[in-house]
Amino acid sequence: MIPQEIIRKKRDGLVLSREEIAFFAKGIADDSISEGQIAAFAMAVFFRGMTLDERVALTEGMRDSGEILAWPELDGPVIDKHSTGGVGDNVSLMLGPLLAACGGFVPMISGRGLGHTGGTLDKLDSIPGYQTMPSNATFRRVVQDCGVAIIGQTASLAPADKRFYATRDISATVESLDLITASILSKKLAAGLAALVMDVKTGSGAFMKDYADAKALAESIVQVANGAGVKTSALITDMNEPLAGAAGNSLEVWDALRFLKGEGQRSRQESVVMGLSAELLVLGGLERDREQARRALRKALDSGKAAQVFGQMVAGLGGPSDFVESPEKYLPRAEVTVEVKSPSSGWIDRIDTRELGMAVVELGGGRRRAEDGIDHSVGLDEIVELGSRIEEGEPLCRLHARSEEEAALASARVMGALSLSESQASGQPVVYEVIEG
Repeated sequence: MIPQEIIRKKRDGLVLSREEIAFFAKGIADDSISEGQIAAFAMAVFFRGMTLDERVALTEGMRDSGEILAWPELDGPVIDKHSTGGVGDNVSLMLGPLLAACGGFVPMISGRGLGHTGGTLDKLDSIPGYQTMPSNATFRRVVQDCGVAIIGQTASLAPADKRFYATRDISATVESLDLITASILSKKLAAGLAALVMDVKTGSGAFMKDYADAKALAESIVQVANGAGVKTSALITDMNEPLAGAAGNSLEVWDALRFLKGEGQRSRQESVVMGLSAELLVLGGLERDREQARRALRKALDSGKAAQVFGQMVAGLGGPSDFVESPEKYLPRAEVTVEVKSPSSGWIDRIDTRELGMAVVELGGGRRRAEDGIDHSVGLDEIVELGSRIEEGEPLCRLHARSEEEAALASARVMGALSLSESQASGQPVVYEVIEG
């Protein structure tokens, strides 16, 4: 096959065969196809689109470009979730241990922060010694021993995606629904999953701010993943305010630990964690329906088993053995802590969630460039919730900063991101819709 003929065919709006797409995906991975050809193909797909069969073929071709994990030694379903990202989205830290405590196995391949959204690996890097890039043997051992391991993408998993994404990033084709779907799923399907649930966020802090775009992505992922043989559903969830009460790496780890230990739960956060987890227990065949799944999840929380599993995962991946019991000994703390106080009384009626995420970046808790280092100690916590009543002088949130100057800059950003009203607005749903396969 000739790469330029495949590009020409897609440029002219024709449907590619499974063999042509597999050839192109293999060429991306082994460097037999040039960066210019990748960019041309991406642009052709961006403008012409793909059929469902083409999306499935591209996803499978990228999945098959590297190692595909298999788990014959496990005596339960291999399940996972993926989120499109948001602010205060620390769901993975709670969901993984919860599912493992209920009999699932979760080999979770996660990413780092991107723009205003936080990354699960950056949060886990707050824990001294925790290996986010362990050896394959360690990864498999921890999954087998405690049921969950959250790590980064290895070079052997879906290598075509890594090269394809880098080219899309510099050729203005990142936003293609077809290519987003293949990129997300190629990595997840390479992990050897039996079931997957997708958390597609919409709202001011989401990648897909518009609901119609979020739904289109959710439907595409559900269709393609099921077409590739993995039971998948998606939840469309709200990101018009931070999900957790904190935004920032070590602060979100603290927040997740409190949830797992039953020491403080934010209702919106609990709705998303339990909704996604229940969906996976049903998809994985561990529970008959969502109601039974929720009861099993509640038992895993109340008994302390989920928190115990989190501790086992941390220790298994090189972190402290007493981390869950004594996180204060290990998680970094910022030099400066400042409350951002409300200038007036009223009801919180708007939160520009992206701006809060950018406040964390400004404090040093995120990256302006891919190669930037980050400060795991900085961020926001005790963030006020949308629809809540606040009096003049009461805190909107608490800032954790490296200096008074950086705290002042972030404080101004936070003040501009929240607005008050004299009347209470009606609340928004946390889970808008479930897209089933």
